[in-house]
Amino acid sequence: MKTADKINDKAVVKDYFNQQGFDRWRRIYGETDEVNKVQKKIREGHQQTIDTVVGWLKNDGDLADLTICDAGCGVGSLSIPLAKAGATVWASDISAKMVGEAKEKAEAALENTSKVSFSVKDLEALTGKYDTVICLDVLIHYPTEDAAKMITHLASLAESRVILSFAPKTCLLFVLKKIGEFFPGPSKTTRAYQHKEADIIAVLKENGFEIKRTGMTSVSFYYSRILEAVRTVNNEQ
Repeated sequence: MKTADKINDKAVVKDYFNQQGFDRWRRIYGETDEVNKVQKKIREGHQQTIDTVVGWLKNDGDLADLTICDAGCGVGSLSIPLAKAGATVWASDISAKMVGEAKEKAEAALENTSKVSFSVKDLEALTGKYDTVICLDVLIHYPTEDAAKMITHLASLAESRVILSFAPKTCLLFVLKKIGEFFPGPSKTTRAYQHKEADIIAVLKENGFEIKRTGMTSVSFYYSRILEAVRTVNNEQ
């Protein structure tokens, strides 16, 4: 039964973002006014998370020298500003429609599209080595056991740093989630999983990383904990 559930989570996510969920999230991540109040708050929260991560990397002052893997890139909300700032970005998503939208946005926004490449890939099928691996707003779709495997794989691709965001599991947010489950609505077709911060940090430490910076986005209907972890010297490969 567990195996079936794991396969279903990934299949549901892929189907959702290639079908009815695509138009919904394209509007949320876009600039159109065709969003309701809840979707607008989610847009604001997602953008705050993007701004936090881009701000961290810009403040470090070495973006032009970075190779970045954006795992679960969606419509390019993070990949495009990073490429515009000079980083070399390899972006991927499980949804072909999301990747197609990201390519169109990149072509419209970037003078030099060679700084970013997009591909349709399952997160756990990613290969290569990158200075920094980033995975935002993806882990919410998977239970902690699966998320741990994903983080372990992402960590194996990162030479220096991993940046993750996830829905934190706190007493308040757990109660709010339970209340929300009574009013799922027609568009709620993916499961939403919360994760204990201590569990995520433990997985990062097991893979040779320590926490450098943390952030928190807290907007109505969108709560995201952001962790930046750097590879420790004694665990460098």
